[in-house]
Amino acid sequence: MSDSIRVFVNGIGYDAPLGGTALDAVALHDAAEARAVGDGAMLVTDSRGLPIDAATPLFNGAVLRLIPNRGRDAADPAARFDE
Repeated sequence: MSDSIRVFVNGIGYDAPLGGTALDAVALHDAAEARAVGDGAMLVTDSRGLPIDAATPLFNGAVLRLIPNRGRDAADPAARFDE
């Protein structure tokens, strides 16, 4: 039995530690982007593009993507739905 699993971050495959988290996978991909996730400047999303918590446990074949965490524009008419 292997002590690693195969995951993908932004389309690149990595052997991540068994029992690792999404943040562990991001750190394999790019340490600076892992810090940006920790700082809240970047978000980790699943294969559907939905944000997930960086502490989410990994599974074999996980597909993760990184996107900028953009704040809401208060002038945007849709912002009223945030109330």
